[in-house]
This record gives sequence, structure tokens and C-alpha cells, in this order.
Amino acid sequence: MADQLRMAFEGGDAEASRDQQVAEYLRLTREVMPQLARADRRDWPVSADHCFQRIVLDNICGGTWYESLRRPAYKHMTSAQANAAVQLCRDIIDGRADLAELNAQSLIWRGKRVE
Repeated sequence: MADQLRMAFEGGDAEASRDQQVAEYLRLTREVMPQLARADRRDWPVSADHCFQRIVLDNICGGTWYESLRRPAYKHMTSAQANAAVQLCRDIIDGRADLAELNAQSLIWRGKRVE
């Protein structure tokens, strides 16, 4: 109990929460979303894990993610960014966010034409 209180006071719980959110972001983008793209969501414009990561990271950073985060991004995300990434993944999965629009915006930020 004393260790838990000390960790909470020192911010250890916040870091654990960040690590949990990063792990969830990685699980969603590496496993869940690619599986959905191959099985249920064939209308999605991408199916590879790195594409989901690009789209999510670019959109939470408001531009190309590597201009805001050092590589690898998952090791350098703040708690707020990790939370936003997980929420955006869930919004995409649940249909509250349009993956095609998010992908188009990501490509625009990268100077690629979207047709």
C-alpha cells in the first residue's frame, strides 16, 4: 500500500497509464485494425499496420507525425498523445471517424495528391 501511494504521489501511475495507452494503441493498429480491414472493413483505404499508425499519428499531431515526435513515435508519445491515439483508433473502428478522410488529410500533409 505504501508503495502504491508513493508511486501515485511521484507520478508513477501516470507513466503506467501512458504505457498502457501506448500498448493499447499498438495493439489496435498492429492487430485489431488490420484484421478488421481484411475481414469486415474492406472499404477502408488501407490494411497495413504502418498505414494505420501513420494516419492516426499524423491526425493527432496535426501534420506529419515525425515533425512533432522523435522516432520511434510510440516511445516518445506523451500521455495526452497516447490517449488521443487510442481514442481515434476506437472512433475509426466504431465508425465515428472516417478513415478515408483521415487518410486523405494525412496524404495532403505529406504532399501527396489524393484522387
